Amino acid sequence: MRRLVILLLLATTPDPALAQTALPPAPYANRQLEDPALEAKATALMHTIRCLTCQSQSIADSDASMAADLRSIIRERIAAGEDPEAIRAWLIERYGDWISYKPTADPILWPLWAAPVLLLGAGGALAYGRMRRRKGGQA
Repeated sequence: MRRLVILLLLATTPDPALAQTALPPAPYANRQLEDPALEAKATALMHTIRCLTCQSQSIADSDASMAADLRSIIRERIAAGEDPEAIRAWLIERYGDWISYKPTADPILWPLWAAPVLLLGAGGALAYGRMRRRKGGQA
């Protein structure tokens, strides 16, 4: 009886190898556009978009199926005449600011951009004050 239970558990356990998608790849996932100028625009944009699966690679460098789908979408939209920045805006709207390697200058991010400058200024003022105090004690 115990063997039967173990056999049933093993038979019903999902196998990760079987979880692969059976869908064919997107049409322009690994195929370049015929026009070299349009392909250059698409490639430049792909290098600035983060892979949602890998998270540390651009979609141009990733082999993930999600990256392939995004490459195909970008190539199709570029071929249709859409501006790369409009495509980037659409991707950011759909997936959030995190998808873009190209940072934005939204007002909500100004403290983030200002923090290093303020910290360097405070460190410089602190160092200047300590050196001045040290010189005052020696004289």
